[in-house]
Amino acid sequence: MSTANSDLIETSFGKLRNYVEREGYRGNDPFDGLSGRFNNTVFFRYRFFRLLVQQLIKRSPIDFRRVLGIDKKYIPKGLGLLLAGYARIYSISRSNADLDCCNRLFELILSQKTDGYSGNCWGFPGYWQTKAFFQPFGAPQVVASTYIGNGLLDFYELAGNKAALREASDIAPFILNDLNQVEYPDGSISVSYTVYDNSAVYNATALAARFLSRLYRYTNDPKLLEFSERAIRYVCGGQKSDGSWPYSPLSFHQWVDGFHSGYNIECIHDYQKYTGDRGFAAVVDKGLSYYIDNFFTNAGVPKYYNNSTYPIDVHSPAQLVITLSKLGRFQEHRAIIDRVLGWTIENMQSDDGFFYYQINSFFTSKIPYMRWSQAWMFYAMATYLMEVKSEKNN
Repeated sequence: MSTANSDLIETSFGKLRNYVEREGYRGNDPFDGLSGRFNNTVFFRYRFFRLLVQQLIKRSPIDFRRVLGIDKKYIPKGLGLLLAGYARIYSISRSNADLDCCNRLFELILSQKTDGYSGNCWGFPGYWQTKAFFQPFGAPQVVASTYIGNGLLDFYELAGNKAALREASDIAPFILNDLNQVEYPDGSISVSYTVYDNSAVYNATALAARFLSRLYRYTNDPKLLEFSERAIRYVCGGQKSDGSWPYSPLSFHQWVDGFHSGYNIECIHDYQKYTGDRGFAAVVDKGLSYYIDNFFTNAGVPKYYNNSTYPIDVHSPAQLVITLSKLGRFQEHRAIIDRVLGWTIENMQSDDGFFYYQINSFFTSKIPYMRWSQAWMFYAMATYLMEVKSEKNN
């Protein structure tokens, strides 16, 4: 069993960074299966066909994208995650080269905005079919927009770029005015995943609440505070007695997975940090205990679901580092972080530096997805290195 340390992480991160920069931040995505020649066929109009094609391409360990005409692209959410990572690296190095990378990603992010809405927003550069809804090309999403927003705020806070703060602040009108909202009898509120659906996914609402509460620190706008409190109440209301969350209240969304659980926990914690409202501390503590106890084995294997080891997804170890750092519990849980990252580097990083997508019980998907795999691990490892530097300085 391998256990990570800061030297191993630095070496692994260097290999990953070289890969990401060689690719120019472009890449494929597990959900880009509808971006190829299929969308020009008569079958594309049928929901079942779209879902089937997307899932087949997503789940296949063999990459058919070149044959199907699916090109590598800039994926806005991935750019936001990379910016968050580079901002952390710049805070450590203070090197002009790292700052140049931040500025380049900032420019790319602005070039990928979706126009025509109340505020800044971003979507996915392709069509996307889920069980619950269909997303047209470029449909703005709350998840992509808030992760980009947080990357912009990181760039401002860690590197002092005031333009990044302005661009991040302009995301709030999109969340408040363009996303569909559901108000509940207890006064809580949820927001939709995109402008085209009416879903009430817990992590999507949590991400909106966290981002608005973070902006509140700069604007003191009472609308942001009120909305984020109501949204956090909705998320907390979905927590089960054991500390877990299903993906959403819908009957076909009742699975419990690790990285979305991590989103919820860190968003509630961050809301409390940014607003001073400590009323949800018990929810965070219960959620974190469930998360640590159910999604990582003693050997350091990161589990996707609470009740199944497979698939082992690279997003899961990345989320562990980020969530524990956000909660200020990195050093407390350093042993499990090092076990999980050690296992992940040994079993999921290629000689070329990129990380594999998933290990299943019968096969491994080694397709190097930029957003899902590389950007998340880049962000996580940069967070790890920043935590280590902070520890040394204290």
